[in-house]
Amino acid sequence: MFKRIVPSTLIGRSIIIIFLPIIILVLITSLIFYQTSWNIISKRLAESVVADINVLVKLIEDDLGQYAQQISKEDFKMIINITKEKSIDNLPAEKNRGILSERLEQSLKNLNRPFVYDLNNLEKGALIIIQLDKDLLTINVNKDRLISESAFVFLLWMIFASIILFFTSYFFMNRQLKPLKRLAIIAETFGRGLNAPELKSVGAYEIRQTSQAFNRMRTRIKRFLNQRTEMLAGVSHDLRTPLTRMKLQISFLKDKKAKSELEIDINEMTAMLDSYVSFVKTESPETIENINVNELIKDCVKNIDKSTYKIKIFEKNFIRTSGRPIQLKRAFQNIIDNSKRYGDKIHINIYLNDVDCIVEINDNGMGIPKDKYEDVFKPFFTLDPSRNKLKGESGLGLTITRDIIRSHGGEIKLDESVLGGLKLTVILPL
Repeated sequence: MFKRIVPSTLIGRSIIIIFLPIIILVLITSLIFYQTSWNIISKRLAESVVADINVLVKLIEDDLGQYAQQISKEDFKMIINITKEKSIDNLPAEKNRGILSERLEQSLKNLNRPFVYDLNNLEKGALIIIQLDKDLLTINVNKDRLISESAFVFLLWMIFASIILFFTSYFFMNRQLKPLKRLAIIAETFGRGLNAPELKSVGAYEIRQTSQAFNRMRTRIKRFLNQRTEMLAGVSHDLRTPLTRMKLQISFLKDKKAKSELEIDINEMTAMLDSYVSFVKTESPETIENINVNELIKDCVKNIDKSTYKIKIFEKNFIRTSGRPIQLKRAFQNIIDNSKRYGDKIHINIYLNDVDCIVEINDNGMGIPKDKYEDVFKPFFTLDPSRNKLKGESGLGLTITRDIIRSHGGEIKLDESVLGGLKLTVILPL
């Protein structure tokens, strides 16, 4: 319950930390003011009004009714009216609540006369009716005699000041949190393998420290990736030269058995080097473009022999996203080639969920044991015990595929297929 009420954003929680004590302070201050200051003010105003009413009652009893009406209007801010030969018992008693009502009732009891009063319409004045000997004295008291406007002004100023403080706090906190929002955007961009700019060190000291740490991490990661790419490219290039010489040398061999065995080993090494080169290509820079995922998948399967393989594409949504089209095509091509290698029936589902696009590739092959789901993504791992690279299993296909998908901020998962083989689910952000 508490987690649902508290905002999830940092700025929302920061404002609560700042503003909640102010709200509590205003409420406590208002409560104390209402219980003490307003109580005292109401008591004194009510006593003053009743004292003036007492003067008017005495003047009326001394047959000075005209004079009483004159001073009540001019000096007491009251309008009085005398009704002859009427009893207060026939009048309905209005129920009033609040401190003002309590204090007025207490003060009127000091007159020792029957009375009723009505405070329901204070804008027109407080209505007080007092029983004289045989007559009724009706008094309309101006609201200014019973209510102090300065008390409400004080409360309004406190509320107004709190609102100003709230917006001021929001303004400054929002400015302080902008670098954090920028950090989140750039980190997400860099995590997707895009060319993220360096983060400017602005804001509070702790935020500047975080920005500088992120920039250093970004530099180290880019340096490491470049070194790895250059190393793999160099190894692949250097090994091709001795392999070429070996091919030339075995052509002069007369022993056909030895020649055949050496050719198998050389072709295996060539296949491994091709896998290295393919892996290096995934690290090469490529322009980010708008991609139609549906067309990309169709392009991967258009050259497949439809008489040998039964391929169906189910398009629930037409998806457009951004990324490196050549790399993504290589990733999907690797998955489809794996499905072709072990099965002849392939179903591809393309659809959207709330935040991602999903591509599911199902085949009817032999599948993969669940305990090997993570192992198949390791470089050069193959389920074939002979590790025969001539069968097309270099051991880098799924490694390259996951590397490409993750560089786009996505993920690839394995599961059992409804066709009886393997299901590969590719999740890409929109």
